[in-house]
Amino acid sequence: MPSAYTHPTYIFNNQTGFLYNPYLSSNSHLILDFNLNNHQTKYLVKPSEDFYSPFSEAEITNIIQTLETRREIPLKYSYKGRGAKIWNNYYMKYIVTRWYRRANLENSFLKANLSYIDGTYQNCEKVNIIDIGSGNSHPIKELITQLNKTGKINKYIALDISDSLLQISQKNFSKWFPNIDYTHSTIDIENGEIDQELLKSSTNIKTANIFLHLGVTIGNHQNRIQVFKNLRNSMSKKDLLIFTNEIGSNSQWDGFARGAYKYQAEQIYKWIKDKIGILSQDCELIRKYDLPTDSIVANIKFKRHYTINFSRQQTSKKIHLLPGDEITIWRHHKCQMSELTQEMEQAGLKLVHHTTNQYQSHVMVICQISEN
Repeated sequence: MPSAYTHPTYIFNNQTGFLYNPYLSSNSHLILDFNLNNHQTKYLVKPSEDFYSPFSEAEITNIIQTLETRREIPLKYSYKGRGAKIWNNYYMKYIVTRWYRRANLENSFLKANLSYIDGTYQNCEKVNIIDIGSGNSHPIKELITQLNKTGKINKYIALDISDSLLQISQKNFSKWFPNIDYTHSTIDIENGEIDQELLKSSTNIKTANIFLHLGVTIGNHQNRIQVFKNLRNSMSKKDLLIFTNEIGSNSQWDGFARGAYKYQAEQIYKWIKDKIGILSQDCELIRKYDLPTDSIVANIKFKRHYTINFSRQQTSKKIHLLPGDEITIWRHHKCQMSELTQEMEQAGLKLVHHTTNQYQSHVMVICQISEN
């Protein structure tokens, strides 16, 4: 074995022609193909069961297809399984309002736009709050408290791609508001509309639906127009969609990782690396501006040749990655208001009102179904 080869001791398997490390965790399934002529090592890894367990078969297929075609593992899947704990811990540590920390930006936005949320704008007596991407439901706690005091809240519907986060949401909400009607359901808003059965009201009181999509989540979606279409098709004429996002230029990123771009991206990187079986010395986490998508991204960059062997029931696919190849695991896209307005109009929505913060870095957008 060449002296430049610095990895742990490996044993040659005469039957397979591969090298393997008997001391590695059985979950990693790392085997190697070492070419003695050019001293190039190729790694064949099989993701562990822990990698597959949070996802449905359809989601696994989508992950593999997206990895093959776009070299990306969609960020939305990082909220499932252990990812729910990662996000909840991040939110509770860095975002939730504390006595020593001023109210977060979205609570300020919601308070400033209460007349659009409490039914006043629609001339309705009560509202249903439909929280898409609800997470742990902390972002709407202060809003629901206010609506509850004024008797405006009819029911709260928590929707999220992550069943694990919905379990946290249900536990939190039942503790905070035991007398408010609560419903939750899993949804991937990029791929489907909201079940209309969830939106049916059991009261004759004039009620409006307020769809919330907070947490600047709209900037994480790969296809924002499709998300807007799915939301629009879930709404009636008197309903409002309210969402937040960052505004500004993506290409002028200052190079500093903050918030979820730092904490969440690091945790996702560690989880993917460990569960797929990529050795730490064979990859690195990089953050950069991505010109083709005009987004800020976090990528796994490979230093060695890896083949990821996905083998799961009816699915069998090998993804080959060369030194220098990258996999995107986190992305965010800031938008200009003109861009958001155009995308909403393409989806059949029209702008009602928008509010920016004092630094012109974030916006809350309120829209409804277009008359056309």
